[in-house]
Amino acid sequence: MATYHPVREQLLVEDVLAALGNPVRLGIVRELASSPDGRTCGSLPLEVTKATATHHWRVLRESGVTQEHKVGRYKAVSLRREDLQHRFPGLLDAVLAATPPTVG
Repeated sequence: MATYHPVREQLLVEDVLAALGNPVRLGIVRELASSPDGRTCGSLPLEVTKATATHHWRVLRESGVTQEHKVGRYKAVSLRREDLQHRFPGLLDAVLAATPPTVG
């Protein structure tokens, strides 16, 4: 069964914002942004169960934030920067530039 990736024209801002609104997924996106060639799913230090990590990867992929592809025996993931910039100019850069809130 093929993995679903929405085409550029199908990307919806509400789906992208919902995906980026979760702290775990935002952390994944920040890590991917610093890795222009993408990363394997297992190379990111996620402190969640495997099932929860799989859920987060699926939400990012189905919202159009990430693209998955096979590299040998591994699944690699990268940001869909070009598609996101085309559909929502400046959104990804603004989200990545935002400073996390401080406590206290």
